Amino acid sequence: MAATVGNGCGPLGKAVSPFATLALIGAEDVPELPRPGGQHVPYGYRTADSRGRGSCVSTYARQSAQGAQGAQTRNVALPSSLDEAVAALAASPSAVPVAGGTDLMADVNSGLLRPGGLVGLGRINEIRGWQYADGAALLGAGLTHARMGRPDFAALIPALAAAARAAGPPQIRNAGTLGGNIVTCAPTGDSLPVLAALEASVLLAGPEGNRELPVSHLLTGMDPLRQGELLAYVRVPLLHAPQTFLKATARTGPGRATASVALVLDPARRGVRCAVGAVAQVPLRPLEAERWVASLIDWDGQRSLAPEACTAFGEYVAVACIPDPLPAADGTPAPELPPAAIQLRRTVAALARRALGRALA
Repeated sequence: MAATVGNGCGPLGKAVSPFATLALIGAEDVPELPRPGGQHVPYGYRTADSRGRGSCVSTYARQSAQGAQGAQTRNVALPSSLDEAVAALAASPSAVPVAGGTDLMADVNSGLLRPGGLVGLGRINEIRGWQYADGAALLGAGLTHARMGRPDFAALIPALAAAARAAGPPQIRNAGTLGGNIVTCAPTGDSLPVLAALEASVLLAGPEGNRELPVSHLLTGMDPLRQGELLAYVRVPLLHAPQTFLKATARTGPGRATASVALVLDPARRGVRCAVGAVAQVPLRPLEAERWVASLIDWDGQRSLAPEACTAFGEYVAVACIPDPLPAADGTPAPELPPAAIQLRRTVAALARRALGRALA
């Protein structure tokens, strides 16, 4: 759903209607998930723990939390096919699938998650590669970040390969998987804004059959994983068009994103798709900014823009995703934007400007 946020002047100083940002789904529409200890959080979301890392509130948390707090994990299944994995989950509803375990096992070791069992997915070869299907790439959920970062994959989906290379140090990239990045649903997940910009969909395998839904529905809990379901594949449209991914971190070298931007040009539909990650619980799509910049591009010519237009686009995206506070209902003036939010807005503006410039180049 679209949420109207902020007011003010549009690109190049022209007055426009209030900025509209699509956050994939409004937070008020997301069902709440009970956590151990009585705390409630939106289903499919993650919250920050004392170490600043997202604590696990994944789409598997519902069944794993029930009756499992304080219990030891005793059952470990190692299926060799998707059907066997689905059967193992159906036989043990409190079990949790694990592939790379870069987030899951950290939460298990810290006591944040106590699953009744584990279903290892490392032996399922059918989800560790990719194939072509009807003009799209069907990516296995078991693809590691290291594999997606290789040149052959980069030629297929450049933005996703760039996100995979930026996912962390080598030990994380070698173990972490695409499916885990989606199901864990961390706000800082590098692949999430890319999948949102590409408008990817996920294929789920379950005891009642297979189904496909937009990745945004899974990320926000609008259509969560059902009992015994597994994320099997990710369908990504092959646009054969410029696409970029950029992110900012709080340190030099690999690290968690403070902000990230994925931008895709779609010449067939004469559109620009942009998604901003790490600034909210889910990737944000600044729809008005996308439509505005797409209207300025000469799709039949050089596809070039003036530097001022790229700068204005970056500011448009930043204000849409990090809006000014609204006045109170009683007429009290709106508070000033905190310095940290101002800095984050500048970061998003710079990333969006550079991403657009690189895509057009």
